[in-house]
Amino acid sequence: MEYQQEEIMAKPFDWKIMKRLLTYAKPYWFYILIGVIAILLVTVSNLLRPYLVQQAIDNYINNPHISKEQAIQGVIRIGSLYIVIITVAFLINYGQVYLIQYTGQKIIFNLRQQIFEHLQKLSLSFFDRNPVGRLVTRVTNDTDTLNEMYTSVITNLFNDVFIIAGIVIAMVSYNLKLAFIALSTTPLILTGMYIYRKLASQAYRLVRVRLARINAFLSEHISGMKIVQLFVTENKKMEEFKKINKEYYDANMRQLTIFAIFRPSMDVIYSLTLALLIWYGGRDIIAGKIEFGVLYAFVNYLQQLFQPIFDISEKYDILQSAMASAERIFILLDTKEEVKDPENPIPLEEVKGKIEFKNVWFSYNGKEWVLKDVSFEVNPGETVAFVGATGAGKTSIINLLCRFYDIQKGEILIDGIDIRKVRQQDLRKHIGIVLQDVFLFTGDIKSNIRLNNKNITDNDIYRVAKYVNAHQFIKKLPEGYNSKVTERGSTLSAGQRQLLAFARALAFNPKILVLDEATANIDTETERLIQDALEKLTKGRTTLVIAHRLSTIQHADKIIVLHKGRIREIGTHQELLQKKGLYYNLYMLQYKDQLSESKIS
Repeated sequence: MEYQQEEIMAKPFDWKIMKRLLTYAKPYWFYILIGVIAILLVTVSNLLRPYLVQQAIDNYINNPHISKEQAIQGVIRIGSLYIVIITVAFLINYGQVYLIQYTGQKIIFNLRQQIFEHLQKLSLSFFDRNPVGRLVTRVTNDTDTLNEMYTSVITNLFNDVFIIAGIVIAMVSYNLKLAFIALSTTPLILTGMYIYRKLASQAYRLVRVRLARINAFLSEHISGMKIVQLFVTENKKMEEFKKINKEYYDANMRQLTIFAIFRPSMDVIYSLTLALLIWYGGRDIIAGKIEFGVLYAFVNYLQQLFQPIFDISEKYDILQSAMASAERIFILLDTKEEVKDPENPIPLEEVKGKIEFKNVWFSYNGKEWVLKDVSFEVNPGETVAFVGATGAGKTSIINLLCRFYDIQKGEILIDGIDIRKVRQQDLRKHIGIVLQDVFLFTGDIKSNIRLNNKNITDNDIYRVAKYVNAHQFIKKLPEGYNSKVTERGSTLSAGQRQLLAFARALAFNPKILVLDEATANIDTETERLIQDALEKLTKGRTTLVIAHRLSTIQHADKIIVLHKGRIREIGTHQELLQKKGLYYNLYMLQYKDQLSESKIS
């Protein structure tokens, strides 16, 4: 299921999902058991309170057969016991709440870890199809919703069961007639709850879906705010957001409307039950059939009986949200890796750097071929450049070499080994990539070069930074290599970010170096520094270069010209110019002005 086309499922409750959710709580069953026992003890204390007050009223306060001193002593004894019970219940309840909250946080911590670990294993094609905002919602909002379910709904379920069972037993023990009257409105309560469940099911799910869409929209447009402002599309985007926001507002209002009908309905039923109880109970008191304290206990028990019913709307909200969140989380966790490691991988410890593409066919969507019968060979230590118009398939070759995607036909070999027979991590640790759009993480200069690899020392960082001429600008920063880097490196220039990307790639000492449009957005001075470093960096490494500016690849050992997914020409710069084919045409388009000026001179 693609999150862009996320559907609203009609099933309000799924035992399979609940069973799967409970498996996450299984390692903490002992803590949960202690919490349930604590809830039972607190419930007993709550049931004892009306009983103690009833005893005080009937046996001491409203008993004409004992003396005043006996009545006072009896009330003091019951009052003292009441205070003790309240104090003990408070301490038990504190421990229970802390224990359950701790358990819930541990469960959600483990679930978040599992989701993020799974996300890192998914293929790039998955991220091509799914907005970042939706995925962030899975790890944050949806897991928080599940935390509420673990800590509120499940524990309160035990509390409610204990309360209702205890109250029914207490009422029947006191007076069967009054118990029947107090429970006579149960069919109305069950009918109201059934109607509420039917109306509320889709409303809660709709709210979560609308919220996920808002998150996706905000994530995408805040990241792309520069483009929004550059093309002056603020008003248009505001209208788009207004529409999405209005859909979220309508979903929330539908949910609130259902709640606004349900809660007053329960209040009416409670008031009706209370009126019946006072009417019949009051008549029996006047007739001398029951004591006043018994009626007080019934009124108090009735209030406790309806409290779980009053709270059911909130619990149902949490439960529905949890079911919707759990469905989406499990859909994500059940998403299979499209690019899988082999069951018996071939070790790839040492790499010489020979690359072979043999009759490779590839399509991103399974319909339109991006690469068609592509075959070429790169020897160890060679520098090979790929040129061609946009969409010719240059970047796709790099994606396939790193096995971000799997090919449909053909073979890709490194040192004669099919990359599909090698673990992805083993393959990628031998490849260093510098992309045109450099991504830097929030942190400092060192961490962005090292990427948390403890094997890369500070001296290694200084060495590679000097190699790529990044050391010159880094040492001018306020804190040098410890200078803070903001999200995506927004405080650094494009050239500085690319120099850091060079340093990052080289710090891992790859045998294969990939430069994907690496010098396309760099000023002349920075390009001169990089070109100076490239001669040293590419020595002893197989280097693949993709660049639109042909001046950067004239010294490549081999240039491969791609056109509409096929290889049209292969040769050196001079050989391709002599052929006067596609490469010659590209060269003339880029340098015709310079050539005209030289002729005039």
